[in-house]
Amino acid sequence: MKIFLDTANVNEIREAASLGLVDGVTTNPSLLAREKAPYLDVLSEICALVPGPISAEVVATDAPGMVREGRDLAKIAPNIVVKCPLTAEGLKAVRELKGDGIRSNVTLCFSAPQALFAAKAGAYIVSPFVGRLDDIGIDGMALIKDVKQIYRNYGFDTQILVASIRNPLHVIEAALVGADIATMPAGVYQSLLKHPLTDIGLARFLEDWRKAEPALKAQKIGTAV
Repeated sequence: MKIFLDTANVNEIREAASLGLVDGVTTNPSLLAREKAPYLDVLSEICALVPGPISAEVVATDAPGMVREGRDLAKIAPNIVVKCPLTAEGLKAVRELKGDGIRSNVTLCFSAPQALFAAKAGAYIVSPFVGRLDDIGIDGMALIKDVKQIYRNYGFDTQILVASIRNPLHVIEAALVGADIATMPAGVYQSLLKHPLTDIGLARFLEDWRKAEPALKAQKIGTAV
């Protein structure tokens, strides 16, 4: 499963990408607005940091407007993927952008029929929001399972991106059901690397070494003589 960061913070992306484990980035207007910098400059820098797909969202609500914005966004870098909302106008834009050779990420997906239509329209990625469904008492991961089965049934190559991830459990569940991508805030990404038993074990090893080190050094000196 590919791991994406859901952020527009260049420092967060740079730090996470240094591990070589970040496959892409998803942004949206809200995330870009927090950065207090020209959004085109921010997107350009992100594209340079991570060679994988970088999702940049349109703000128009009509298909012609989305297409115009999508074409402009695609000029930023070859790895830009244009995010369009899962509306009738959004799907019209997705189809037209695909004709231009521009990849799209259809966002704000909350049902299996929506995901089916996104794939039929030619979406490169579809983004079901599991956390927001969980928030209203609906099993978000059940939607991922349904979409996975539908796409398998008909051979759609649209990638399933699990969005609105709240915690590490969402990431584990996404991997277990076979999602193609999971996008997450930097805090969730960092938490995946940590486990209290790892910290405890490392501290114990180091303490044991500290106690044994003088004798080991003496033994080495004696052997050398």
